[in-house]
Amino acid sequence: MSVPRPCVPLRLPYVFCAVLVLLLTGCGSGGLFGTGGSAALKGASGASGVPGPTGTVASPPASSPVPSSAGPAAARPRPSPAPPRGIPGLGPRTRAAIPAGTRQAFVVTGESVDSNRSTAVLYTRDGPTADWRAAMAPWPAHNALNGWTDEHWEGDLRSPSGVFTLTAAGGRLDPPATAFPYDLSPDFKVAGEGFHGEPLEGSFDYVIAIDYNRLPGTSPLDHTRPLGEERGGGIWIHVDHGGPTQGCVSLTEDRMQELLGLLDPAQDPVIVMGDAESLLR
Repeated sequence: MSVPRPCVPLRLPYVFCAVLVLLLTGCGSGGLFGTGGSAALKGASGASGVPGPTGTVASPPASSPVPSSAGPAAARPRPSPAPPRGIPGLGPRTRAAIPAGTRQAFVVTGESVDSNRSTAVLYTRDGPTADWRAAMAPWPAHNALNGWTDEHWEGDLRSPSGVFTLTAAGGRLDPPATAFPYDLSPDFKVAGEGFHGEPLEGSFDYVIAIDYNRLPGTSPLDHTRPLGEERGGGIWIHVDHGGPTQGCVSLTEDRMQELLGLLDPAQDPVIVMGDAESLLR
């Protein structure tokens, strides 16, 4: 016959009991029996959090969407078109004096206000808003003995500075191929000597009238002086005789022939003339 053992209460290990309590009561985000535990961890602001050493630490709010810089092409500013390229060496006042419809500008630039030596370049453009471009390399030229002036008077031996139209030509020799009205006449004769003793004969074999104190479109031989005789006249582009002039601009004979072939009345040509400093104004 066996002897019954005393009844001993079941003693579970401490660790096991602790685990069991946690499983039964739920932990973290609801344990085995639900997910409502996380709601208790929401702060006053409504943001969810996680347990921290000193309480609930709020999670950072969701980032706001950042506008993208890569928008449609139309939203981006487009670069402005470059302005038309102008004639070098000309300032705003001189450029403004060139008529809007002009597409040929013969620019004669003196070395200084008192110099009788200058450089000439023909510039052209395809339209009023197009770039100006040089139609040839620079040519050497002469101007009046005493240089340039903004206010020309008869006998001052200075060439008038400014922008003047070119509308007629003439000479003693048959014209080269040119679109200009050309007055072929023996009256384009000259004799004597220049300021350096050089012969003047042949200087007017080819001339282009500069419309300073004259009626545009008439023969260079027309002596009408709208500003009065005292303001001088007969200012031409003519054949160079190897020295300074009394008021004209002169080029070698071959350059005169070339210029007559290049200038076109339909393009409203002008001459822009003066010393370098005055043209920059």
